[in-house]
Amino acid sequence: MSNRTVPKKVVLAYSGGLDTSIILKWLQTEFGCEVVTFTADLGQGEELGPARDKAQLLGIKDENIYIEDVREEFVRDFVFPMFRANAVYEGTYLLGTSIARPLITKRLVEIAEETGADAIAHGATGKGNDQVRFELSAYALNPDIRVVAPWREWAFKSREALLEFAEQHQIPIAKDKRGEAPFSVDANLLHSSSEGKVLEDPWEAAPEYVHQRSLSPMDAPDEATEIVIGFEKGDAITLNGKELSPAEMLTALNKLGHDNGIGRIDLVENRFVGMKSRGVYETPGGTILLQAHRAMESITLDRNAGHLKDELMPRYAELIYNGFWFAPEREMLQALIDKSQEKVAGEVRLVLYKGNVIVSGRRSPYSLYDDLLVTFEDDGGAYDQKDAEGFIRLNALRLRTLAARNRR
Repeated sequence: MSNRTVPKKVVLAYSGGLDTSIILKWLQTEFGCEVVTFTADLGQGEELGPARDKAQLLGIKDENIYIEDVREEFVRDFVFPMFRANAVYEGTYLLGTSIARPLITKRLVEIAEETGADAIAHGATGKGNDQVRFELSAYALNPDIRVVAPWREWAFKSREALLEFAEQHQIPIAKDKRGEAPFSVDANLLHSSSEGKVLEDPWEAAPEYVHQRSLSPMDAPDEATEIVIGFEKGDAITLNGKELSPAEMLTALNKLGHDNGIGRIDLVENRFVGMKSRGVYETPGGTILLQAHRAMESITLDRNAGHLKDELMPRYAELIYNGFWFAPEREMLQALIDKSQEKVAGEVRLVLYKGNVIVSGRRSPYSLYDDLLVTFEDDGGAYDQKDAEGFIRLNALRLRTLAARNRR
C-alpha cells in the first residue's frame, strides 16, 4: 500500500465474480486482514445467492457478508434526482454506470463504520472512471477512510497470472473465464454497458450478442405500444394510471423499452482519466423516461427557467460522470433543479415503436400553454399583434446600429 499502514479490516465491494473473488483472497494473503464483503442488488439481473456462497467458500464469516437490495434507494435517491435534470453526458450517455457508484460507496463507508473497518476496497482498474468515482465519493463521506485499489497495487501483469493465483487458492473459475472474456459488462436497473475486446475497434459494428437489455429495433413488433406516464414534482409516479414505486416504475419501463427495441447507443466517450473509450450501452426505461420528462417540462416550465436548466445540465452531467455526486456544487445544482420541478406534474402520452419514443400528448393542471394566446382564430383580445412591432424594433436597434456602421 505504498508506505501506508497495513489495514486490519477491509470492506470490499464484492460481486461474487472471479475478479472480486481474487481481490478478496489477495487482501487476505497480502495484508493478513479481515475482510467484510458488500454485495448490492442494484437490479443487475443476477442471482446474489452465489455471491454469499463464494464469500463463505473463501472463509468470510456470515456476520461479515452484507447482501442488500438497494433498488428502491437507487432509483428514488440517485436516478430520479438525476433525471429531473435531464442529465446526458456528451449528448448521448444517460450515466447508467456513473450514478450507481456513489450509492455503492455510501454503503461501503457506512458498513466500515458499523463493523469498525479501517479501509474499503473496490475492483475498478487503473484505466477507468470507476476508480475515481468510488474514491472521490469515499473521501467526501469520510476524509480519513483508507481505500485499497488492488488493480493499481498488485504485481499481477496478465490475465493468466490472475488465473494462476485463483487456482493456487482454490477459487472456482468458470470455464468461459479460462480465456479472456469477449467483452466486459456492467449492469444495474438503469442500464447495461458493454466495453472492451470485440468492441475496441470503433469502426467494427457491435455483434448482436453484445446487447443485454433490448431487442433489435428490426425485430421489435410491427404494432406500436401506447403508454401514459404520470408525473409529480418531476418524478414518474404512475404508468397507465397505476401508481408504482420508483424501482417498479423503472422495471416496467425497462420491459416496455426492451420489447420495442429502445435505448441502444454505440458511443465513443471521453473518460475523466484522459482516454477515449468505445462502448455499447442500453438504457431502455431511462430513454423513455427522459423523453417523457422533457415533454412534461415543455408545458409546465417557464421558458427562461427551462433554458437555464438546459445550460446547467452539461455541467451537472459532467459532475456525475467524473464522480462528484457528493460535492457541494452538485448539491447546489440539485437544489436549483428540484426547485424548478415543483409544478412539473401531469401526464404524458407516448408511442413506442421500433426503437422510437414518440410524444403524442401532454397535459397538466399547472400548464403554461394557453390556447387563446396561440390560436390562429379570434383570441378575444388576449394578444395584440401590434405590440410585436415595438418589441422587434427595440431588439433590432443594436443590429441596425451595427449594420449602419459596417455600411459606412
